[in-house]
Amino acid sequence: MRNFCLFLFLLAALVLLPRRLAAQDNYEIQVYGYETVAPGHTMLELHSNFTIDGSKQIVDGLSPTNHAVHETIEITHGWTDWFETGFYIFTSARVDQGWQWVGDHIRPRFRIPEKWHWPVGVSLSNEIGYQRRQFSVDTWTWEIRPIIDQQVGRWYWSVNPTLDRSFHGESVHRGVVFSPNFKFSYNFTPKIAGGLEYYGSVGPVTGFDAVSQQQHQVFPAIDLNIAPQWEINFGLGVGLTGATDHLIVKAIIGYRFDF
Repeated sequence: MRNFCLFLFLLAALVLLPRRLAAQDNYEIQVYGYETVAPGHTMLELHSNFTIDGSKQIVDGLSPTNHAVHETIEITHGWTDWFETGFYIFTSARVDQGWQWVGDHIRPRFRIPEKWHWPVGVSLSNEIGYQRRQFSVDTWTWEIRPIIDQQVGRWYWSVNPTLDRSFHGESVHRGVVFSPNFKFSYNFTPKIAGGLEYYGSVGPVTGFDAVSQQQHQVFPAIDLNIAPQWEINFGLGVGLTGATDHLIVKAIIGYRFDF
């Protein structure tokens, strides 16, 4: 209990620290599970994020994130029981800008088939795409996302030790950046699960950034399992460093079609 109280104190201290907000790529805020879309099926998802408290000035040519609405359409098709392909359309809107197209990504993903009977779920996602310079200092990027998860009774956990690489833009010289994500949740009922999601970006694998320049977000989140074909997730995120947008609300609504 003493260690838990100390953790809460440190968390509160980080949240209340004066912060210098920087722009972020808050378009698809999600910790991946290992499962892929079933073959012959298509998943359509809408990722909606609103930055309640973010950057308020143009920094390095990037649009401010404060009071920005990010809407992302994700279309994923399952080809086999171990392979799917996803496609993203990123958009952003602010009062002084209107709706803006941000960019597109494509994401092939492979997984270990269930028939192999591994004790944990394992898959590998590769996401490659373009985003406009107005919204990112890097226009062409590649994300490699290993995914490991497990359901243990009512408990669920997933870890995404993500690696990011820029191929065109100001971060090319940084090489491979480590951006870990994880989630744990508990099924309170068969239809409602609640837990915690974490999203971070700590810097190049050859040498992490100073803590003040790292990005760390914590999202208390709720998953609604109303039917097998639906995916519904809500969360409220708090940034823990000055390089992170301070307060974000997010929602994911997805539906699996039989085509």
